Amino acid sequence: MRHQYVLLAAALAALPAVAAEPGAARRQAQIDQIVKEISPARIEATIRKLVSFRTRHTMSDTVSETEGIGAARRWIKAELERCGAGTPLQVSFDSHVAPVSARISRPTEIVNVVATLPGSQPASVDRMYVVSGHYDSRNTDVMDAVGDAPGANDDASGTAAVMEMACVMAKYKFDATLVFMTVAAEEQGLLGAAHWAEQAKQKNWNIAGMFTNDIIGSSRDEHGRKDDTQVRLFAEGLPVQKENSETVRTLIQTGGENDSLSRQLARAVKEAGERYVPKFKVNIIQRRDRYLRGGDHMPFLERGYAALRFTEPAEDFNHQHQNIRTENGVLIGDLPQYNDYDYIAKVARVNAAALSSLALAPAAPQKVQVRTAKLQNDTELVWQANSEPDLAGYRIVWRDTTAADWQHARFVGKVTEFTMPLSKDNVYFGVQAVDVDGNVSPASYPAPLR
Repeated sequence: MRHQYVLLAAALAALPAVAAEPGAARRQAQIDQIVKEISPARIEATIRKLVSFRTRHTMSDTVSETEGIGAARRWIKAELERCGAGTPLQVSFDSHVAPVSARISRPTEIVNVVATLPGSQPASVDRMYVVSGHYDSRNTDVMDAVGDAPGANDDASGTAAVMEMACVMAKYKFDATLVFMTVAAEEQGLLGAAHWAEQAKQKNWNIAGMFTNDIIGSSRDEHGRKDDTQVRLFAEGLPVQKENSETVRTLIQTGGENDSLSRQLARAVKEAGERYVPKFKVNIIQRRDRYLRGGDHMPFLERGYAALRFTEPAEDFNHQHQNIRTENGVLIGDLPQYNDYDYIAKVARVNAAALSSLALAPAAPQKVQVRTAKLQNDTELVWQANSEPDLAGYRIVWRDTTAADWQHARFVGKVTEFTMPLSKDNVYFGVQAVDVDGNVSPASYPAPLR
């Protein structure tokens, strides 16, 4: 393989010169500032406020101003409105009534709190990136709507991270639209997220990427060992389907099982997160979620959107889904003293850096294809032109078939086709769009052009 890349370098050097690539690896001052402004103290204050509602169970009190899910959602909305005052941030309730089901004993209003920051570029405003945390909580009995369920980690941590991002990022401009959601009824079956995702699908919204933050609160495992140097990012490969779509069949036929929309999004998140949050690893886990478990990204995956889940390195199950009690001198329950607020802030910074990079960058190129009409060792790539006015050009990336992340890149300028002196048999290719500031889109995997 080394010999192959020596030959490739020589072949690329012989190609006609193109315009210099904008600084794709350089840090953007706006993103640096956003990351800097994420506050562990504010995140802690938000979590402790959410815990103060005693329970946020989906079927808990909706009338009280101090207890239950109704008080919690009204406070979240008011807080987002307060911090978004004077900015374009639009805050609203998204509500529907869920019928009786396995975890809903009576018809129940499910209310998401949604804060939308519209994009400022006409060519990109319809492209949306969504980030969520669920603000409902539970204890041991998932149907217990009156018992204490503080939910400090699961998932006040994710809710607080999303609220902090919304409040910080509302002061800045992005090309694409950002949606910050705190959703309800995750514990009762992902009901709030599913309702919003279904609306998006029915209305044909352009959701270019979604990630949820669920259980990002602790840096310690069940043995007390601390790891505040990484976060898990779950990314689905092939979707769970009764019958494979044409897109999935193409991935399988060309060996692209690791190049789904979600895997491409995960690579972009990892690159941005690790660039702007030094010495912190975004550990991509090549699964849709933890083993046979789920979260609010799954309704988006089921509707064909790229979606990811952030979760702490190792969960401590004494502090999830547990009634508060003391056993053998150990206090059990999802309580705020078990959170690591500096760690939550690091995860929030990774989220914010990734969202900023995605929303400032052009859209991923569309209709990327490999010409296959003739047998040849070179690879001819073609794609559809982007419409953004600040587009600088395109970047071809590639990696060995055994590699998880992109290893090589070549900027090819403002063209819609390019021939690489490298065989499509031996590597995986992708095409990215780059703007004049060096913001880079996720890669698009090429389908065969027969």
